[in-house]
Amino acid sequence: MRSRTFILATAFLVFACFTRVCAGGDILRVRDGAVISFDRMIREISNADIVFVGEVHDVQAHHDMELRIIKSFHESGTPLSVGLEMFRSDSQKDLNSWVSGSSSLEQFLPSYYDNWRQPWPAYRGIFLFAREHRIPLVGLNIPSDIIKAVARSGFIALNTEQKQKLPPGISCDIDPTYMQFIRKAYADHAQQEDRQFLNFCEAQMVWDKSMAWNLIEYHKKHPGKTTIVLSGVDHAWKRGIPEQVARQTSVTYKVVLPLIPGQIERGSVSLHDADYVMLQ
Repeated sequence: MRSRTFILATAFLVFACFTRVCAGGDILRVRDGAVISFDRMIREISNADIVFVGEVHDVQAHHDMELRIIKSFHESGTPLSVGLEMFRSDSQKDLNSWVSGSSSLEQFLPSYYDNWRQPWPAYRGIFLFAREHRIPLVGLNIPSDIIKAVARSGFIALNTEQKQKLPPGISCDIDPTYMQFIRKAYADHAQQEDRQFLNFCEAQMVWDKSMAWNLIEYHKKHPGKTTIVLSGVDHAWKRGIPEQVARQTSVTYKVVLPLIPGQIERGSVSLHDADYVMLQ
């Protein structure tokens, strides 16, 4: 565990950047607390097999940063794909048609809104850039009714039909470390009764495991590509999808998260959470 001195030093570095004392960096490198440039971060993560980028879905600045990362990888000539929490895996044909240019915007939008509630303009730049440059988009999510059912009644309550909608072999083994992480990340849910909170944890675990499975299957078929995964911060944390990926494969990955007051705060993030934090 890091010392209190290191935590305070990290907090100072971030504060210095916000007050323009630091030398032009906008990324916190977690391993040493250094504030570095965006371009340097891109160089440091360029060899990773998977780059997880967390977002708050309704914050446009996060989507702008995601697009900036995608553009930087593309401009470097890196073979690239983009994994999406925003689309279910059973909608992959719609994503393929969009990227190939065989479907129009009018044809694609119904699929978009069937998969995702956030307004199209928030993600438009990402989807248009992928289409323009033929960057594969990969649906990672599972039907929302599965998550709701687990959160309501627990994994054990899923019926045969619901289980068939999950990737094969998905289980729900929640260890104390994961439980503690969920309690810390979701203070509002941590006040629920034990059974309710356990159901909530199981829903998160099934969600993370399923998206990890879909991501691994894609990577097996396309081993030469770097996949940039866009998801909510609750899935992009190292204890979320990344940990489930690491349990099953030896791929390399990096995690980039945004700064979020009350959740991802200055000086409070460790290497157990992320590799980089976006300060702007």
